[in-house]
Amino acid sequence: MGCAISGSGLTPRTAESRHTEDEAPARLTPDHIQLIRESWKVIQEDIAKVGIIMFVRLFETHPECKDVFFLFRDVEDLERLRTSRELRAHGLRVMSFIEKSVARLDQLERLETLARELGKSHFRYNAPPKYYGYVAAEFICAVRPVLKDRWTSELEQAWKTLFQYVTAIMKDGYLEEERSKRSHTLTSSKERPDKRNTAI
Repeated sequence: MGCAISGSGLTPRTAESRHTEDEAPARLTPDHIQLIRESWKVIQEDIAKVGIIMFVRLFETHPECKDVFFLFRDVEDLERLRTSRELRAHGLRVMSFIEKSVARLDQLERLETLARELGKSHFRYNAPPKYYGYVAAEFICAVRPVLKDRWTSELEQAWKTLFQYVTAIMKDGYLEEERSKRSHTLTSSKERPDKRNTAI
């Protein structure tokens, strides 16, 4: 297929969020930022189309992802997916997140907050981090034909770096929410009185 993103799972800049010593953080350079912004001007003209293509490809290449989307879980017909209003709406939500990410490229703290919150909400939706890189790969496959001769290996690397950066922060948010819920559950169970000791 030739569209997979290699090296996904890189973590954000903060040392405390690195999971192992040998993981290198994704680094967005000024050149990356410029390339992403210029290409986004073209991509956003076809934003709904790209969103649909991205998710139809995702379900085609990774059918297990449909388990996260209860609306599409039993849909086998890809043509039905292409015309689904629900899929179009979800694709637009994801594209909107990408648009917000591009707008915050010079405000990385705000971008990190946005991505961390999205990771936390994905825990609540039961959408684990292993799927994040799949979406990134299918986004790149979907935008390549839209950008045509503007697509270069440098631009591909810029988008990969952005997705590696954002998905690593999302993963941190997901794991943070998971730890928080686990801690809350343990605390709640300790606070419940032991009914055996309350009998008179």
